[in-house]
Amino acid sequence: MKDRSGYGPAGWFAATILWGAFLLFQVQPLFSKMILPWFGGSPAVWTTCLLFFQTVLLAGYAYAHGLVHLRGVSRQNLVHLTLAALALLLLPITPPETWKPPDGKNAVWRILLLLTRHVGLPYFLLAATSPLVQAWYARVYRERSPYRLYALSNFGSLVGLVSYPFLVEPALTTQRQGQLWSLAFGAYVVLCGVIALRLGRLRLAPETGPKPSPAAEPDAGNALSWSAVTCWIALPALASTLLMSITNHVCQNVAVVPLLWIVPLTLYLLTFIICFDKERWYVRRWFAAAAILAVLAASYLVLFRYLDKLFESLGQRVLWWHLTHSVAVEAGVYLLVLFLLCMLCHGELVRRKPHPRRLTAFYLAVSAGGALGGLLVAVISPLLFSSYIELNLGLLTGLGLAMAVFVNEARVRWLPHVSWLLRGAALALIAGVCLIAVWGQWEAWDRERGLLHVRNFYGVLSLKERYPEKPEWAGLALFHGRTVHGFELRAADQRGQPTTYYSQESGVGRTLVALSDAQPRRVGVVGLGAGTLAAYGRAGDYYRFYEIDDDVSQLAQRFFTFLPQSAAAVDIISGDARLSLEREPPQRFDVLVLDAFSGDTVPVHLLTAEAFAVYLRHLNPRGAIAVHTSSLYVDLAPVVHQIAKHYELTDAVINWPQGSYSIHWAEEQGYAVTPSQWMLLTRDPALLLRPPIREVAETVFVDRRLPLWTDQYNNLFQMLR
Repeated sequence: MKDRSGYGPAGWFAATILWGAFLLFQVQPLFSKMILPWFGGSPAVWTTCLLFFQTVLLAGYAYAHGLVHLRGVSRQNLVHLTLAALALLLLPITPPETWKPPDGKNAVWRILLLLTRHVGLPYFLLAATSPLVQAWYARVYRERSPYRLYALSNFGSLVGLVSYPFLVEPALTTQRQGQLWSLAFGAYVVLCGVIALRLGRLRLAPETGPKPSPAAEPDAGNALSWSAVTCWIALPALASTLLMSITNHVCQNVAVVPLLWIVPLTLYLLTFIICFDKERWYVRRWFAAAAILAVLAASYLVLFRYLDKLFESLGQRVLWWHLTHSVAVEAGVYLLVLFLLCMLCHGELVRRKPHPRRLTAFYLAVSAGGALGGLLVAVISPLLFSSYIELNLGLLTGLGLAMAVFVNEARVRWLPHVSWLLRGAALALIAGVCLIAVWGQWEAWDRERGLLHVRNFYGVLSLKERYPEKPEWAGLALFHGRTVHGFELRAADQRGQPTTYYSQESGVGRTLVALSDAQPRRVGVVGLGAGTLAAYGRAGDYYRFYEIDDDVSQLAQRFFTFLPQSAAAVDIISGDARLSLEREPPQRFDVLVLDAFSGDTVPVHLLTAEAFAVYLRHLNPRGAIAVHTSSLYVDLAPVVHQIAKHYELTDAVINWPQGSYSIHWAEEQGYAVTPSQWMLLTRDPALLLRPPIREVAETVFVDRRLPLWTDQYNNLFQMLR
């Protein structure tokens, strides 16, 4: 259909959908990064934000579904443009400092309130764009399918996501990002206005298309089948559950950065694009087979301890160790699983899509499934489970779906042409695959268990016995995910001895020893763990720990002796350390230790110029800041060095042990001493010349130009090893 000017509005439809989808997914990492520092850098910030975005997406689809049934396109446009004008009044989206939480409690609800106030209405309107504009498109172009516009929408979403870590984040401050996004939303409102004018010139039929007969179109009748609606909800729910649980898994073991949020979500969106653009791209038998093999690989990697001796006898133990102990390899396998299972879910979903007359109802059900998956991971699972078992259950459910699809294809294509013997062998193979997958997922869940499990907004804490068969190594360890946050030896003469990253050979241990001849020390510690550093406390010393997770404080005091038996006076301050330090009067610390970790690295908001300005306000002129920079995946030493230069501080790095060390360190040495890297910063160069420090201190060498990290500009992606 053409308008009176001689050309149709199809281009405006496409432009509005593309631009709306771009903004829809650009704002997700943007706003999540803005508020991440306010909630301790926890991976749950992203999953909570995802829950909000999926829920508002559902509300937007419901709004679109209701709006298209309002009589008259002019009325529909009037309602939509009125809401768009109201949304403009809420811009810019950048939240003010007054919204910072006073403590670490009720984090989920505070995040949801923040999101509702600052991006709720704009996101709601953007979420409604794709189904709403597709419904209008179907009324204008009744002979064309609108579903390819959904692929275009997901392409816009993909560009919005991928451009953030590679183009937007490295080039702009977060404040500038918020301002530009707000201007771009204004452009979206203009596009909506153009579409309203175009549609106003057209005479549209009251229906979204000619009503087909029930015989010609199964879904064209008045009633929707429960089986169809169930599939429209269940398949996206499984895909959403896998997206959020695998994102949690990756972030817990590496770092909480936008890049690691975006990669899983990009793969998830890519499956939508592939499946909705051309149905022939989804070859169900091959994707089902690939998904089965991928889940099998993920389960197989968990079973390494049963195959370790075999590979050792073949002389391949080092290679096998690297494959089964590498988070990079494991993350790659899980991301592959996510892609294949989401292809399966969305491919089966597209096979069940209805006639365009049911378009908005279909998208409403799909968004309900996505929100349901988010609700299961972000809200229900933490209430029911003390570990991330939803990942294991999701993988097994995905395996069941893949098996069902593959068996159905085999029954039609292959089984009629093979003998009963081959059929029996195939069934035995399927049973074997299921057994290995179930066994592997059981092991994956079981290896994370310990004497005690606690799950909360900040992750999963577990207490585990280590090396019970070796009395000289045996002890109790506190884990956050897979990261050791403290270890105490069991032997009576060794209890209370500083271990792991805090041994006397470590950078922080040497710093505290170097100050042992001074007057009673005041020591501040960001991050409690098991409270190991309290072991250095002497009579008259004062140790002040800052800990955002109250469960960590309870476990440290209940199961470890570092805090109760310390000779120093000890206080534990609840809440985010930086926010607490900002509110407190100067504490005059002789040593301030930065040892808070989220995943494999220190949260970014603790490593900015503004954060160090706060630390220096609390530091004695002759004191030192000790920063724990140990990380397998991120090189933080250059970042801290740039901050030292900015404040004209003397700095040094202490690696212990010096030189290389065996990849089997834990097997050969236990946890009494753990390899670590610490950086020391001080206004007093003489401190770094004291014997315990001087003999191991190294100069930080930066072979590249690195911008100073600030609250408005920081990019952990650039520091990946």
